[in-house]
Amino acid sequence: RARVTLEVDAEPSLRERLAAVGFDLEEGEPAIFTREMQAGGKSSARINGRPATAAQLREAGEWFADFVGQHEQQRLLAHEYQLELLDRFAGPQAFALREAVAASYARAGVLDRDLEELRASEGRGLAEIEFARFALAEIEAASPEPGEDERLRERRDYLVNVERIAAVLERAHEALSGARGSAVEALGEAATALAGVTRYGGELAALADTLAALQSDATDAALAVTRAAEATEFDPVELESLGERLDMLERLKRKYGGTLEAVAESRARFAASTDRYATRDERRAELESAAAAARAELERVAAELSLRRTEAAAALERAVGAELRELAMPAARFEVQLQRTDSVGPQGFERVEFALAPNTGEPARSLVRAASGGELSRVLLALVVVLADRRERTALVFDEIDAGVAGATAIAVAQRLGALARDGQVICVTHLAQIASWADRHYTLAKRERGGATTIELLELRERDALLDELARMMSGKVAAVAVEHAETLLRDARKRKQTGKPPA
Repeated sequence: RARVTLEVDAEPSLRERLAAVGFDLEEGEPAIFTREMQAGGKSSARINGRPATAAQLREAGEWFADFVGQHEQQRLLAHEYQLELLDRFAGPQAFALREAVAASYARAGVLDRDLEELRASEGRGLAEIEFARFALAEIEAASPEPGEDERLRERRDYLVNVERIAAVLERAHEALSGARGSAVEALGEAATALAGVTRYGGELAALADTLAALQSDATDAALAVTRAAEATEFDPVELESLGERLDMLERLKRKYGGTLEAVAESRARFAASTDRYATRDERRAELESAAAAARAELERVAAELSLRRTEAAAALERAVGAELRELAMPAARFEVQLQRTDSVGPQGFERVEFALAPNTGEPARSLVRAASGGELSRVLLALVVVLADRRERTALVFDEIDAGVAGATAIAVAQRLGALARDGQVICVTHLAQIASWADRHYTLAKRERGGATTIELLELRERDALLDELARMMSGKVAAVAVEHAETLLRDARKRKQTGKPPA
């Protein structure tokens, strides 16, 4: 397995971001990030000792380190990335305008779609509206109530069976309070008999009370049965009316949803449709007004963003041009070409094109056509230097930024990396001794083969002799006396340049 642990001094902004995703830190406590990978493919991640996902670890890494490498060079050729760099150089107000343009564009798009849907519905929806009106009138004429069909079916079944119900009620009344041997009479006799012996025990008194209560309940039940029997009158007119009402409710249910609740929902939907159609002119006018206002706001903020971009483009050209002169491209001319589009988009009116004229007398052409690999590396480095004070205080990681450069150009690139390292942490992966000689601390990767397995070790070069040997190996592939002497010259000149801020003699 392999485990990598990174400890970072947590500034307030990093502490706040970690706390927002559940990784709180105490004041003064460092942020510790750990990733462990096993040979079988399993991996785990932790932030401050607590389990984290690989995505959380990756996102956290972007908070404290900016990675600049060959992939970044390819991104530099994309117009969207060039526009992002220009807006970043223009400052936070430009980025705020950029977000405002995107938000205004989205709002205008929503309103335009709503207006288009409204106009389309007006053309195709007349038949739908006529049906909605008919259905609404039919439902409102019936005015069904929730659960009405169940209540009506219950009443209809009662009327259909009214004769049987009357006969049963008659038998029940006779049993409760008939002239001979009724329940009320028998319970009364039992209660009276027990009343004479209640003084001989609490249980007898309780039985007497129970029988008296039962007689009272039986009397009440007999009265209720009498009233129910008196109400059992067959009404053929009511039965017919119930049948007609139930038939109508069944038709509504079949047409509009299967239940009276669904019919009520359909009624609400039809009513909303007819209301919308009735107010379509007002709705269309409101949408047209809102869409025009949103479009005007979009063009206003886009125009303000265009002004800031125009000012920033000129300043960026000057700043990058100055950096390119320091990077051994004295005649290079860097241009930021803003091309106006026909209509405002989510990023404004402009399409941006970074162009370069590497030599005197050459026209400026897009980077993808004009810049070689080494020139593209230097343009990217120049942009990184220029934008250094526009970014958060994060470490800069350069992965082979020196691709395509050598000799004096490599020394110029090393000087710019050294300048960046004065104000922040710079980690640079390089194969050039000219660049490596400028570092304050040096590490090398060594491949080892043990027991049929290959491992790679990261070794810090603390001793001067070990550093000189590695620089010599980078230049000539072997540790030769001439190469070591050259390495010592590189190291001495780099340190003198860092101390004095002037080119070595």
